[in-house]
Amino acid sequence: MSDTGTLVYVVDDDPSAREGVASLIRSAGLTAKTFASAEEFLAAPRPKIPSCLVLDVSLPGASGLDLQQELAKSDVKIPVIFLTGHGDIPMTVRALKAGAANFLTKPFDDEELLNAIRQCITSDEEERLYLESEIRSEHNFDDIVGKSDALHKVLERIAIVAPTDSTVLLHGETGTGKELIARAIHNLSPRRDRTFGRINCAAIPSGLLESELFGHEKGAFTGALIQKKGRFELADHGSLFLDEIGDISPELQPKLLRAVQEQEFERLGSAKTIHVDVRIIAATHRDLPAMIRDGKFREDLFYRLNVFPIEIPPLRERRGDIPLLVEYFVSKLSRQMGKKIKSIPQQAMEVLANASWPGNVRELENFIERSVILTQGSELNVPIAELKDEMPAHRANSVPTFHSAPTFHDAERQVIIDALKAASGRIAGEGGAAGRLGLKRTTLQNKMRRLNISRAEWSQRTDKIPAAS
Repeated sequence: MSDTGTLVYVVDDDPSAREGVASLIRSAGLTAKTFASAEEFLAAPRPKIPSCLVLDVSLPGASGLDLQQELAKSDVKIPVIFLTGHGDIPMTVRALKAGAANFLTKPFDDEELLNAIRQCITSDEEERLYLESEIRSEHNFDDIVGKSDALHKVLERIAIVAPTDSTVLLHGETGTGKELIARAIHNLSPRRDRTFGRINCAAIPSGLLESELFGHEKGAFTGALIQKKGRFELADHGSLFLDEIGDISPELQPKLLRAVQEQEFERLGSAKTIHVDVRIIAATHRDLPAMIRDGKFREDLFYRLNVFPIEIPPLRERRGDIPLLVEYFVSKLSRQMGKKIKSIPQQAMEVLANASWPGNVRELENFIERSVILTQGSELNVPIAELKDEMPAHRANSVPTFHSAPTFHDAERQVIIDALKAASGRIAGEGGAAGRLGLKRTTLQNKMRRLNISRAEWSQRTDKIPAAS
């Protein structure tokens, strides 16, 4: 531990004890600032909030417990380590109940005090980084791209429910943008300036999820070396997005129900009830009513979450939004990669709008990212020929039509033929058709055989799909 920017305050009326603790802290590479009383501490200017406060319980005038309570009133969150004599045990128990991080009985072991300080610093840093990461997220309503009727209905429901504190349940396939919708609800709510916490219930092993949601005390289980706040506590007075709520284990569902309904819970290893004020936004791609019938999801939890349901449409039900999404992703990603892409081939856009996109908006964004990476000039290089290969056969062979656009089979053939014409019949090498399509030479040749593309077609046909003006 050698971060000289880490500040620890010491409050003790005994000069030798005070300076002894400060010297120990400085020997560990930390910065220490000392005070002789609670009154001196409260009166002193403190431009920087410390990572830890080492506080003697018995002080002249206001006691250590009085100082802790005063700090709590002012909403200044500083982890407190109490130093106590044998006769001060009852008062220290009261301090721990009020939220103190730890206490040590005099005379204490130097390494024991340093370990307690390290734990406070680690806990404080984890909480700070978590909250900052949430604050840095700048999603807002404008990030939801599209003008389709299906999306418009979703936006109407967002506008209705956002100003309330009601629980919202989002349902939709994977990749439809459920977190973006959740952020929009938060950003349009009175809680917009508070934390937007999020947790993916499917991404965390069930044995650890309870600790992530509700926190734990030091020693609550093997490996619990320090106290940790859970996501409910960190999102107090803000919103908490519970993604993939259908994947939470039946054993944990009763405790989640109580936290959602009563806004209270206990950390693992603690009997102290913590009360919070958190707006819940949950999401799932699963059929929760079917899970209830199968005994895998609590009916009472479902009804508590399903106060205001919003169904997120899959991309195939809002095909009119695909060109807008493509343009949005191309603009965003080209800026990020320092590229100047000015146009998107019309025939490529029609095929993109015609594809099934089982992975929804997320799959489309990933495909456009690959296209931007492949692009060397000002026109987007769309590897359309790869798109069909990535789909299951039954999807690739049954791509629905989009207005009067060609079938996927016809459009794929035409894209390859156009590339061959532009390359004057060259398949490989610089400027060849394979490079233009982002394919290997052998892959392009295999596609030409599979699609029955003959030399006569790319050397003589003139009825190709018109290019973008």
